[in-house]
Amino acid sequence: MNLEEQIRLSQTHIFKAVFPNTTNHYDTLFGGTAMHLMDEVAFITATRFTRKRVVTVSSDRIDFTQPIPAGTIIELVGRVSKIGNTSLDVKVEVFIEEMYSNERKKAISGNFTFVAIDENKRPTKIFEF
Repeated sequence: MNLEEQIRLSQTHIFKAVFPNTTNHYDTLFGGTAMHLMDEVAFITATRFTRKRVVTVSSDRIDFTQPIPAGTIIELVGRVSKIGNTSLDVKVEVFIEEMYSNERKKAISGNFTFVAIDENKRPTKIFEF
């Protein structure tokens, strides 16, 4: 399998319904809940790409451009965006879908960096050549 195919196959999509127990006093999704979900999708994407143990080492520039109201569906999409020797970056985008229409818009985007680790929790190469 070539690199582009490996990136494509590791792309991760998760759908969630936004229920009132995940919203704030404005009736929109808590930012911390959104970040938690984004890190989870990024972790799954990184794991699917490397097939190794990975840990989050940073999140970079999470942009909240649209509030996410209760009663909507969100899709979180994770894609590998950069590959280093022991680390990789995953871009996560969150889209809002209205439940009863075809309306869809991007609400959040962010980048997460992971490091592959060995059984001793030390950085290890992503690719063994």
